[in-house]
Amino acid sequence: MTRGRAAVALVLLVAIVLRLATQATPPLIVHRTLAAYVRMPGSAPALAWPREGEAALQVETVGGVMRSGALTPVPIASVAKIMTAYLILREHPLARGQAGFVLTITHAEVSEQKRRTALDESTLSVRAGERITERQALQALLLPSANNIAAVLAIHDAGTLAAFIARMNATARALGMRATTYTDPSGFGAETVSTAADQLRLARAAMGDATFAAIVAEPSATLPLVGSVANINALVGTDGYVGIKTGSDGAAGGCLVFAKDVTVGGRRLTMLGAVLGQRQGPLIEAALASARRLGDSLAAALRVETVLPAGTRVLSANSADGRHTTAVTAVALREIGWGGLMLPIQFTIRPPLTRVHVGEWIAKVIVTGASRVSTAAVAVRQVAGPSLGWRLQNLL
Repeated sequence: MTRGRAAVALVLLVAIVLRLATQATPPLIVHRTLAAYVRMPGSAPALAWPREGEAALQVETVGGVMRSGALTPVPIASVAKIMTAYLILREHPLARGQAGFVLTITHAEVSEQKRRTALDESTLSVRAGERITERQALQALLLPSANNIAAVLAIHDAGTLAAFIARMNATARALGMRATTYTDPSGFGAETVSTAADQLRLARAAMGDATFAAIVAEPSATLPLVGSVANINALVGTDGYVGIKTGSDGAAGGCLVFAKDVTVGGRRLTMLGAVLGQRQGPLIEAALASARRLGDSLAAALRVETVLPAGTRVLSANSADGRHTTAVTAVALREIGWGGLMLPIQFTIRPPLTRVHVGEWIAKVIVTGASRVSTAAVAVRQVAGPSLGWRLQNLL
């Protein structure tokens, strides 16, 4: 070989070595091999849905809203007072132990109470000059379900009933309650309509206010003039039931929006439900009985289960030259739910890897249910960088 050719060969060799040394290693290609949802083991529970009317049910952070019945807008009677109380507390928040604003009862409001009583509406007896705090007014509204106090609160807040009703409907739209129409703050009119599912939307928002949640969980309260009054919702204080509001009349039947605390696997969760249009017997009793059967049937079905066992294959990773590994869950993931419940699975994949060792994590696997549990997805075999042969074939 002449000196010139040798020099050229040396230059080419140096160029190849330099190119190999600086050649970018392509990242591993990661593919998800697990479905977007995992199904909790076991059969779906046979929930005790009411045989009439409509109903909806949901457990805090677990699954979506379950529904039964026609789910068309129907009269809701005094269940409408949930929205009245929600708006009052949103405009006039009450901290723990606070009494809030003070209402002074007028002669006109006494006459209004007597008129409503004559129409067989639920009312709270009042007298001219009597002073009632915001907290006491909310107790009168939500426990014995006083229609006259609903009107007093509405006018105090918005100036007129019409203005307050407009606010009720605007708030319903903002909460996504598209099948709901309010025509008065007490629900006495049959034109005030909603669905069980819409009332769950409102219940979630209202129970987020600590004062609202505390009042609806009271079995009784002491009010001016009348003394002790009982909560019409007789479920409160029994078997974890902590609210929320009854309603009943000829148009609506028996209605109840309820909340029930349940403890599963050491974690306390709140169940929300609504039953509308119950007529099997006295209306309130019919609603209470239907709600108890429904709530208790779901509470009995709740349990902790392994939804992703350790070693479950969740990802594959491939190198540019065809070498391959799978990634499996490092530990088992357990969640709260019921048989057949579908829980979403998400992945957080590491920044691009060019190689991986046995047991090295490639991604985090997250199952979202009552909590957000996660584990690492770890490689079951090593994948080194591309071979020299592949690198030589892909110099350019």
